[in-house]
Amino acid sequence: MTSSDVTTEPAPHGDRQRTARPSRGWLKVLGAVAAVLVLLFAGGRLSLLPGLGDFFGEETRDRSGPAVLKSIQDMSSYEAASGNFQVVVDLEKDAKFVPDALRGTRTLFVGAGTVDASVDLGQVTEGGVVVNEDRTVAELRLPRAVLGKPALDPDRSYAVSKQRGLLDRLGDLFSDNPGSEQAVNKLAAQHISEAAKESELTARAEKNTADMLKGLLGSLGFERVTVRYGDDQE
Repeated sequence: MTSSDVTTEPAPHGDRQRTARPSRGWLKVLGAVAAVLVLLFAGGRLSLLPGLGDFFGEETRDRSGPAVLKSIQDMSSYEAASGNFQVVVDLEKDAKFVPDALRGTRTLFVGAGTVDASVDLGQVTEGGVVVNEDRTVAELRLPRAVLGKPALDPDRSYAVSKQRGLLDRLGDLFSDNPGSEQAVNKLAAQHISEAAKESELTARAEKNTADMLKGLLGSLGFERVTVRYGDDQE
């Protein structure tokens, strides 16, 4: 046997070993994945049996920290009226020259919220309150009622449907906030705010404020109370 025969014979055996090791590694990985799937499937089956549901069931833990008071503001506004609104938002976003099946979203969202109307009594000046000597007649001039910001109610607002293209679905997998509804929430609040401006909410707030002040001053002995807003002369 020559030296050349000794060096060439082990080579095929070594190649078989090198090619066999990766195959064993893949078998181990596939075996581990199969074991996990079996456990998950078994957990779903066993959860149907009495006494074993808690073992595979989910547990929710609230690890939130305590709420911290940041500031306190003294309120001088009288909340005189509140309106309940509901709007159906149909928001569609398309990409140019790309089919909707690949890129684009369409969300159908029902937004429900409230808008408050108030009169800021803290803006009444010294000349805004005129009382006669007998304290039986009073005339008050108040600022106009203003609308507050819309407040969406999460218990009554919900997404009816949401359609997404394939690329948008893949993007949600790597997003920190998949399926965000921030855009439809803002749009719903905008529509509710516009509806509140077109309603008679501020007029109702001014009437309720005037009725409240007339009743209050009437209990103090005033026989006639007149309430005007802004530049109203009547």
